[in-house]
Amino acid sequence: MKRTPMYQCHIAAGGRMVDFGGWELPVQYEATGIKVEHLNVRSKAGLFDVSHMGEVTVAGPKAEAWINGLVTNDVSAMHDGQVLYNIMCTPSGGVVDDLLVYRYNRERYLLVINAANVEKDWAWFNDHLADGVKIENISAKTAEVALQGPNAEAILKKIVDFDPATLEFFHFKDPVDVKGIKAIVSRTGYTGEDGFEIYVDWEKGADLWNIVMEAGKDLGLLPIGLGARDSLRFEAGLPLCGQEFTDTLGPLEAGFGFFVKLDKAGGFIGQPVLKKQKEEGLKRRIVAVKMIDRGVPRHEMEVADKDGKVIGVVTTGGYGPSLDANIANCLVNTPVPAVGENLWIVIRGKAKKAEVVKKPFYKKHYKK
Repeated sequence: MKRTPMYQCHIAAGGRMVDFGGWELPVQYEATGIKVEHLNVRSKAGLFDVSHMGEVTVAGPKAEAWINGLVTNDVSAMHDGQVLYNIMCTPSGGVVDDLLVYRYNRERYLLVINAANVEKDWAWFNDHLADGVKIENISAKTAEVALQGPNAEAILKKIVDFDPATLEFFHFKDPVDVKGIKAIVSRTGYTGEDGFEIYVDWEKGADLWNIVMEAGKDLGLLPIGLGARDSLRFEAGLPLCGQEFTDTLGPLEAGFGFFVKLDKAGGFIGQPVLKKQKEEGLKRRIVAVKMIDRGVPRHEMEVADKDGKVIGVVTTGGYGPSLDANIANCLVNTPVPAVGENLWIVIRGKAKKAEVVKKPFYKKHYKK
């Protein structure tokens, strides 16, 4: 298995290491556990090792147009120093991956892609490469941490050479000096809280981790594992590729149409199919439910209506620590039940009652 530069830091902190897509990463830490870690990010701050994520640089006179033809959002409307959330679709309207696009200028970008999809995305980029575009996969050269939570800004302020309060939501700064380490810092994250993601050279990863942990020790900072990373994003209504997005579940059915610019100039891969979906009406949609009966919903469990007819599946399910309840995202056939109506999750062969609730489960606390 592959290891990040922070591996020994996790071992020293009591990390319970698991295989995550070929990476040995902490699912939680012995002294805390998922619930404590989750709630600490909501109330104070948490530090995540996300060095397994992928990074690809794009440069050249056709960089903007090339990226714009691959993704659903409008890259041509970006300004320098901005980060834009994007979805990359297949010709059939499914999802290859979701990603962040960092714009330096119209001829220079950084793409941040999901760890599980680095090889697939790299092949996709190369299969669709155009003249006037140069790409480089710098994933193996780049370490990354995510500093998240209401105290994140105060912690970061101690260790960088600028005032983080001046960095707007979904914007980045490069270069930044982090106690002598050259870094990229963006006001982004995957938790629903205010926070920052920091990129450094691979060999500086452990130093960065230790610097941030030391700066946050009097502000309640804890190391956070993969378990809480997933429950935090799930509560906040943020999608997970492979669950809320698949090669057969596209962005409109998943409820992320806001990030799909169907009429943008030049078009994008998958645009005609998505346009047709919208015109004809979606046949499936994701709804959020909170369990009424006892039972924990899990990915791919069947979802039934009041007559016992199976009408969908769970995309993500589990315990939501902020709500102290079992919750799920359910992909169901349209017309979907309204908020307040009921669905049943089939758990171990028994139909368990749930109530449809408003999305997201947890209101995001971004600093905009």
